[in-house]
Amino acid sequence: MSAVDSRIMTTSSRRNDQRDDDVYAYVCVRKQDGVAVQIVVDSTADIPADRARELGIEVVPLTVMFGDQSFRDGVDLDGAAFYQKLSNSPVMPTTSTPPPAHFEESYRKLIGNGATGILSIHISGKLSGTYSAARQAAEMVSGDTGVPIELVDSDTVSGGFGLPAEVVAREARNGADLATVKAHVESLCSRVHIFALLDTLEFLQRGGRIGRARAMLGTLLSVKPLLEVREGQVLPLENVRTRSKALERMGQLVAKLGDLEMLAVVASDSVVGDQFVKVAEGVWHGPIEQFSLGPVVGTHAGPGAGGIVAITRA
Repeated sequence: MSAVDSRIMTTSSRRNDQRDDDVYAYVCVRKQDGVAVQIVVDSTADIPADRARELGIEVVPLTVMFGDQSFRDGVDLDGAAFYQKLSNSPVMPTTSTPPPAHFEESYRKLIGNGATGILSIHISGKLSGTYSAARQAAEMVSGDTGVPIELVDSDTVSGGFGLPAEVVAREARNGADLATVKAHVESLCSRVHIFALLDTLEFLQRGGRIGRARAMLGTLLSVKPLLEVREGQVLPLENVRTRSKALERMGQLVAKLGDLEMLAVVASDSVVGDQFVKVAEGVWHGPIEQFSLGPVVGTHAGPGAGGIVAITRA
């Protein structure tokens, strides 16, 4: 029996009075030649909590604030509760990145539980300071412990890096080493294309992602904005007069990408999700992973938003 196997068994037996998910977090560490790799993401990956638990992915939450009320993304406030609160709140929500201390806490916990390598994958540094905070913590923890912590700026958002993170988490559980999973997630993220449809530009404008004039023009013309995540930024793509036409156009854009390796749908709610799954099924005949836009991404996208994440074949 290896030292890692022994540590896992000892830890599980010592803490069998804890909640099942706590025990699971210990036993899900996998190893190859004594090396255990853990995957960390921030909450803008929008990975559903049950899938994150199943895959042993550590999620560090960003924060959403309604006035003086603060909520941890996906912990204190899930997507459904967020959109309900958004519709009733007299104030617009704002968001903030986790401080380095939150990443430090997660890294040290994973190392204490047996991880001898960590891959930390994050939202585009052009959209958030989250990657920078994670990097500060990684340098400190790795310097103290000697455990390698590799970081990846995904250059994308939501399922755009949530889907690749799930892929490499499965590989890590099956024994892939740190260098292998890092190289693979970088390859996947470099081939991600996201096309998004918003119901309104109001929330992007309030969050400073687009100018007021563009948002007002879109509202006056009653257009449905199509956006693209490209080179780490959210960029306007086209304006379409109706939602049905916008969905049709999105299918055309995905089809033009050519041969795909995998595809996912991101949406603010199940109704929107069903719309995008229908579009995706018209251009893709493989499995379709679904992600729910969480409170942080939803703060900028608003209700009724959704998109398609397509990863082209290498």
